[in-house]
Amino acid sequence: MALYKIISEQNFPTSSDDEVFKVVPYFPDLKLTKNDFEPEFAHHVPGEHTGFYTEEFIATQSSHGIIMNSFYELEPEFVDYWNRKASPRAWCIGPLCLASEKKVMSEQNSRPMWIQWLDEMSEMLKPVLYVAFGSLEEITIEQYREIAIGLESSGEHFLWVSRLPLFDNDEFMVEFEERVKERGLLVKNQWVDQVEILSHKSVLGFMSHCGWNSILESICESVPMLGFPVTADQHLNARMVEQYFRIGVKAVTRTGSVRGFFVSECIEKKVKELMNIEDEKCKEMSKNVKKLSEKARNAMGVGGPSWHTLNLLVDEVICGKKLKCICN
Repeated sequence: MALYKIISEQNFPTSSDDEVFKVVPYFPDLKLTKNDFEPEFAHHVPGEHTGFYTEEFIATQSSHGIIMNSFYELEPEFVDYWNRKASPRAWCIGPLCLASEKKVMSEQNSRPMWIQWLDEMSEMLKPVLYVAFGSLEEITIEQYREIAIGLESSGEHFLWVSRLPLFDNDEFMVEFEERVKERGLLVKNQWVDQVEILSHKSVLGFMSHCGWNSILESICESVPMLGFPVTADQHLNARMVEQYFRIGVKAVTRTGSVRGFFVSECIEKKVKELMNIEDEKCKEMSKNVKKLSEKARNAMGVGGPSWHTLNLLVDEVICGKKLKCICN
């Protein structure tokens, strides 16, 4: 999470939006493009969110510290760099999705229909790709159609959740839903418990906008990801998922850019890549995300790093003690 602000304050070494460059010499081998950042940062020009970003940075600099919904073992190099070179101090006390108690399974006939459908897929030994782009998605109907074609062409089973009622108002999407009804379920404009879905044993992949909460939930439930970033920090998050965490892949356009229009062929290719559970790369992603899941649960356990960091933060704020954070 700290990386976005670190890099946005650097001078970009290239004028091209899609040319790959190394972040900082002593950082891990993470390579980015200017398109991984919003235009306000990549081109240093005012945009519709410039005022918001400015207020956020000012508020951050005048704060005592940054409480981060992350855990130190997830991104230690970046947390260490931030706490050495920048201010205020970052305190990793997450992932907070593990702070709530696990939902108790209800009787079969009273469970949501999408969970019942996942149960059926599990009984049939059919791995499922969960598709969701957050509650603030800004995706055109044209892009939705390409995603639909890519999912259909992939041959994979999928559960697609959308808060927008576009499916009911577009003839193409209505026909698509009918064609894939044997292996795909569309949940339209309904709230779902995302953690409950990700924790289901039939869900082996997550196609996501790569919002930070979704990434943490996917890690905690040991589900590899297909990044389909839309805005804000999501493009950089998708890079982290693929290159740094090594727990997934990301969508790209025909030209290889992380921004633009994603055609169905590119989506189909990445879906197959993520869901090919016999492939060595897929096995490695699954292995990596399971390791991170264990570290996340350890961090939130009693006496774990996040638990300890929160205690230090409370002592410093309430008692006025200057203590050394575990993430140092």
